[in-house]
Amino acid sequence: MTFGFNFRSVVSTCALCTAGLLALAPAAVADPQVTGPGTPGGPPTAAPGPAVLHRSGTQVRPHRNAPELPDMSALSWLVADADSGEVLAAHDAHRPLPPASTLKTLFALTVLPVLPGGIRHRVVEEDLAGIGAGSSMVGVEEGRTYRVADLWRGVFLNSGNDAVHVLAALNGGWRTTAERMQAQARALGALDTHVRSPDGYDTPGQVSSAYDLAVFGRAGLRNADFARYCGTALARFPDGAGGTYWIRNTNRLLTGADGVQPYPGLIGVKNGYTTHAGNTLVAAARRHGRTVLVTVMNPQAGVPFAVYEEARELLDWGFDAAGRVDPVGSLDPRPARPLPGATVASPAPRPAAPRPAAPAVPVARAVPADRAPGWPEAGLVAAAAALGAGVMALVLRGICRSPSGS
Repeated sequence: MTFGFNFRSVVSTCALCTAGLLALAPAAVADPQVTGPGTPGGPPTAAPGPAVLHRSGTQVRPHRNAPELPDMSALSWLVADADSGEVLAAHDAHRPLPPASTLKTLFALTVLPVLPGGIRHRVVEEDLAGIGAGSSMVGVEEGRTYRVADLWRGVFLNSGNDAVHVLAALNGGWRTTAERMQAQARALGALDTHVRSPDGYDTPGQVSSAYDLAVFGRAGLRNADFARYCGTALARFPDGAGGTYWIRNTNRLLTGADGVQPYPGLIGVKNGYTTHAGNTLVAAARRHGRTVLVTVMNPQAGVPFAVYEEARELLDWGFDAAGRVDPVGSLDPRPARPLPGATVASPAPRPAAPRPAAPAVPVARAVPADRAPGWPEAGLVAAAAALGAGVMALVLRGICRSPSGS
């Protein structure tokens, strides 16, 4: 008695069985010690996105050996690595608060590129119109000719609102400058900032945040003119009689004025004060090849110069924490939201978003190069191959014993 076989049916069934077993092989061969992001032994977890920094309270991700954060009284603060843009720790980073003269960092980012320092300008009455009562002044006088570089020193060192008004007039006017500053903020991904007065004077609706001010400070330090001006401690300014007088930077961490100890390695950036904003400060220091940037907004400690002492503590912590905390965010640009009536410049290119996980790769590529499959895994593959070979042998045997044409 002989048995006939349908050759195509048997071969198809065998092929499916063998393929099914072999399809399991990558999972069995894959190294069980390889771990994914965020798991013990795996690659570091990617830095949290902006949502983390939008949370209220203090955000920090310390390792076991990380230094303890200092006690802070500021309503909002932030510590970042200025080179990488990684935010190391923050407190209410996106809380909208009046920025005072720290907003002049955004003013400089917007206007510096279009007003070279060598330009000379004779000040007219309209240039100085509308300066707010009680504003800080550097001593710009109507009818006198100034170099733009002198005016910039008046902005950065003396926080002179009179110098800001003259530069804004050269930039197309007060309103135009405010609109361009707003567009610049959006282009940098600083979405908390609303510009009403380019000099930072208290104005209804004008706010920024510790995050945004850090973005402005970091971007400014990449501009050679900005970095030079904000790091200048002492300079001479033209007087009304054809001479000059000394002006000193009001950033006491830089100059050591009024009993505040200068901070080693400080390179700027800008301080401010108004009735509604309280004291505000963006400060950066460089040490051992690293640059740490901090923002401190409106300390509540009630002691003289608390803004400088709290910034000092955050700078110290930022240097000590290097490599001992995971970032809680980034100062790199986020997508800009268009503003009605304002043209937003294109933001800097962002790193490409991670692609979806690729399909399973062949077994040989799924195994790390320094580890070959173990005996259990190899045995499974061999058994699958043997099963396929055995069935095929039965098929061929049946064909040979069947009548011709069956």
